[in-house]
Amino acid sequence: MQVGADRVRLPLSGPRVRSIVEAVLRGERRAAAVAVTFVGPTAMRRLHRKWKGGDRATDVLAFAWQSPGAGLTGDIYVCAAVARRQAVEFGVPWRQEVARLVIHGTLHLLGYDHADGAGRSRSAMWRRQERYVKALA
Repeated sequence: MQVGADRVRLPLSGPRVRSIVEAVLRGERRAAAVAVTFVGPTAMRRLHRKWKGGDRATDVLAFAWQSPGAGLTGDIYVCAAVARRQAVEFGVPWRQEVARLVIHGTLHLLGYDHADGAGRSRSAMWRRQERYVKALA
């Protein structure tokens, strides 16, 4: 488990991020080698454009692959600036929103998905995510 930051300050401590990811993996009874990197809006927009075709800084991106002999491996990228905007919009503490995004990215790595738009917050993945947020954030 690795935690890093690309030219931004970590919004949560490395040990805290690790404990969140490890709790979700335990809760889902899965194992994975995970790296979480916090990036700024410019880097996130570039990643979003390159890998998902979006042209804006999004909140979280997750990339998973099976590594021969190592099992599930994945990278999670979180944009703390977008998390800050969303925290204000949703009326939640910033660090709670960052934790939510780490949880969200971890669930994506494990294969969970959700609809876009209004159906997103009604999806099974979203309900699962919110249970982890209540327990961990």
